[in-house]
Amino acid sequence: MKLTTTTQVSVDGVMQGPGGPEEDERGVFERGGWAHFDNEAGTAMGEIYRRADAFLFGRRTYEIFAGSWGTWPDPGDDPIWKALHTQPKYVASTTLTDPRWTNTTVLSRDVAAAVRELKAKPGRELQVHGSGVLFRWLLDNHLVDEMNLFTFPVVVGQGTRLFPATGLDIALDVVDSRVTPKGGHDPGLPAHRTPAVCNRRPLKK
Repeated sequence: MKLTTTTQVSVDGVMQGPGGPEEDERGVFERGGWAHFDNEAGTAMGEIYRRADAFLFGRRTYEIFAGSWGTWPDPGDDPIWKALHTQPKYVASTTLTDPRWTNTTVLSRDVAAAVRELKAKPGRELQVHGSGVLFRWLLDNHLVDEMNLFTFPVVVGQGTRLFPATGLDIALDVVDSRVTPKGGHDPGLPAHRTPAVCNRRPLKK
């Protein structure tokens, strides 16, 4: 399987709390809920989840997903719900001991070796969604094969950024890019916001 990451980011690189004001308030973050999907962006996200044969999470993102997607009833036709409930889930954590979502395995020792073992298995994609700390660690250890960036034209102005202030320099190939026509509407933000989906991966060395 190839390891792919999917992240919702603002123009100024913030990835913290895209889904709602209470999703991630670490660091006194008060501007959550800035990512709004139109139908085409939602369809693009569904296409990504359909390619998943396994998921890899950081602890905090896993707990957010388990407390939301893990508790919601089956809507019957949602590719995201179906993938998350039918494919195996792995969590890189030294503190999580009792995962509450079925079909979950905790990777607590030699995570690099465990991830390489997962990548060596046959299949399509081992997907990482959100999980900023894990994403940066995977990137530093050259374990990321492809990145999906959902970029929303909003400047959040505070919060955790996807990439560190100082880190690796990596050449990327643009595999695909899309701009959705309408964007999402939020009365508290410019109505003309149009999320652009950018699919990127590191050049193979």
